[in-house]
Amino acid sequence: MSGTVRWGILGTAGIAARAFLPALRAAGGGAAAVVAGRDLARAEAFAADNGVERAVLGYEAVIEDPLIDAVYIPLPNALHAKWTIAALEAGKAVLCEKPLCLTAEEAENVIEVARGSARPLWEAFVFPFHPQTARLRGLLADGEIGELREIWSSFHFTMEGTENIRLDPALGGGALYDVGCYPVRLANLLFGDAVAGHAVAVKGEAGVDIETAGVLEFPAGRLLMSCGFDLPFTTFTRLVGTNGEIRLTNPFHPEPHDVFEVWRDGRLVARHEPGEGTAFSWGVRHIHEVLRGRAEPRHTAVDDSLATARAIDMLR
Repeated sequence: MSGTVRWGILGTAGIAARAFLPALRAAGGGAAAVVAGRDLARAEAFAADNGVERAVLGYEAVIEDPLIDAVYIPLPNALHAKWTIAALEAGKAVLCEKPLCLTAEEAENVIEVARGSARPLWEAFVFPFHPQTARLRGLLADGEIGELREIWSSFHFTMEGTENIRLDPALGGGALYDVGCYPVRLANLLFGDAVAGHAVAVKGEAGVDIETAGVLEFPAGRLLMSCGFDLPFTTFTRLVGTNGEIRLTNPFHPEPHDVFEVWRDGRLVARHEPGEGTAFSWGVRHIHEVLRGRAEPRHTAVDDSLATARAIDMLR
């Protein structure tokens, strides 16, 4: 294809308005053509508030629309597999929110469909597309901190109230699925596939984890991670090597004020800029380039998502 990439959005989740749609505008070359909801009035209000061309009732209306090129799926976690498969089988490119699935077995089924689909599937871990990640991987490859041995990474925020789908076990709630998956994905990116893991969790009244801390073992090192809904926001991460460490305040969704530093012997030796643009905008830009035939797809679910799903299974 050579023209505008026309996107359909399944559902009216806050992350679609807060992250995806601003990224779509920043990336250029795409249009928010339609949003679907179970409540048409709510979908129409979402479309009017967020610059989406039109609203429709029911997710099938987007899946079956021949004018839609790509589908963004920000539905509750438990619905990801069903609607991702439906969109892929309809010939759409898909960007599905993380986690792609709730189990590795479920992820295997989705990925098998993706292998035979006409267009690619991406899981919405978009930080690998951000310039900060490229700089980070370059420093590691150049031996800036020696050989990477450990990753210390946390993702916490304070959840307000108790009425939240993140607390619903039937919808795939819990801190590990919601934010703990980010340190896991980072470790997969830098270390490869995990070989063992264990975790401890604090569960809330509904039965999902509101805090989880764990260790994943890799052939070349380990991840020590924590996540939760009860502490102030932090995504602080340390990459510890044999000759120093890299400290990042936000490896997942860096902003201009974030810190990216190299330390040796307890001293700061270099500071790097995170880079311009949001991780989401870089990810969407890549998808547009792929769909226009100007780039080979990178960081697809077929390549990356099963390792993350298996690692999360080890921590559950």
